[in-house]
Amino acid sequence: MSGFPWWAWAILAGILGIAEMHVPGAYLIWMALGAAVTAFADAAFGMALAGQTATFAVASAVSCGAGFFVYRAFDRRGRRPSSPLNERGVAMLGARGTVCETFVNGHGKVRLGDSVWLATGPDMPQGAPIVVSAVQGTRLVVQMVPGAPAEVR
Repeated sequence: MSGFPWWAWAILAGILGIAEMHVPGAYLIWMALGAAVTAFADAAFGMALAGQTATFAVASAVSCGAGFFVYRAFDRRGRRPSSPLNERGVAMLGARGTVCETFVNGHGKVRLGDSVWLATGPDMPQGAPIVVSAVQGTRLVVQMVPGAPAEVR
């Protein structure tokens, strides 16, 4: 029985588990699970170094594969398509405002709430009511509100 003692694998599992909290974006917790499984198997069966490393490799690969599905499930439940959190462009779709600088050749400025935005759309006079139909970077694509008078001022 040559190889690492079972408690060395348990310590490695603890170190990897702690490192998971301090290393951003890492999947070390799944490797820690592989080390814990190896510690348990070595304590139960007394394996040689080759068996320990094979057990660690297989247990880590299986736990990382399982982790993929765990993270994917959380990602699906965590993101709602209707939630515009951290997606300002999505939140602005359908917003209504007014033209604050006349559109000439499809370019002008619009006011949404207390902000003024560069925008593209059909030529419109100042004061025309608009609705945001798309966002392209920092520029809004707008249309005149249906039913609004063609000449506002």
